[in-house]
Amino acid sequence: MVAFELAIQDGAGVDVAVRTGADRIELCSALALGGLTPSAGLIERAVGAGVPVHVLIRPRAGDFDFDADGRRMIVRDVRWACDAGAAGVVVGGTRGGRIDADLVRAVVAEAEDREVTFHRALDVVADPSGALIELAQLGVRRVLTSGGADRAADGRAGLTRLVRAAAGAIEVMAGGGVTRANVASVMATGVDAIHASAKALRAGAGLALGSAGDAAREVTDEDEAATLRRLVGRAGARP
Repeated sequence: MVAFELAIQDGAGVDVAVRTGADRIELCSALALGGLTPSAGLIERAVGAGVPVHVLIRPRAGDFDFDADGRRMIVRDVRWACDAGAAGVVVGGTRGGRIDADLVRAVVAEAEDREVTFHRALDVVADPSGALIELAQLGVRRVLTSGGADRAADGRAGLTRLVRAAAGAIEVMAGGGVTRANVASVMATGVDAIHASAKALRAGAGLALGSAGDAAREVTDEDEAATLRRLVGRAGARP
């Protein structure tokens, strides 16, 4: 059985997740940057929708090697998200090519009984299989990974190795460029869950802000989300 997690960044995405029957929401802002910590208002909007909400805690774009101030912000935001009603949090951190075990330990303690997912920071460590076992021992519930490739469909060998290494001790969730065209091949690796954003680009009007120089924005495509939900469901949904 495979669960389906939909990554969303706004209220409209929350509604799509509800209508398409997602098992979980990964809630964030700025999906174009890989996802950043969402606002208090968006968390409040999502937790009342009836789908378990797992809040991404990532204070900045770029790499996953956070300084002491960044690590403190992550732990404080974990508490904030849990107090707001999140069912879980999604975090990641590295130090010297390994997972930042001190950060993970602090997050698990702060999250208390909420689920902790370690995100694709796993894909940049030197020994992903060893890190997987360490994360399980630290109390992390699942990892989000592309198998070390840019896209999960290109990292199937890595995903298969991680599933074998996990041996049921920790869930392996595949994410990174998952679409209706490749989801079946990704599921064939034996992963426990599929993570997708089902993004589409919507043209914007007016002033383009920031360095990207484009007023267009990414939205959750309901048809793509519904199709993914249906295809994942063929393997049996599991919340």
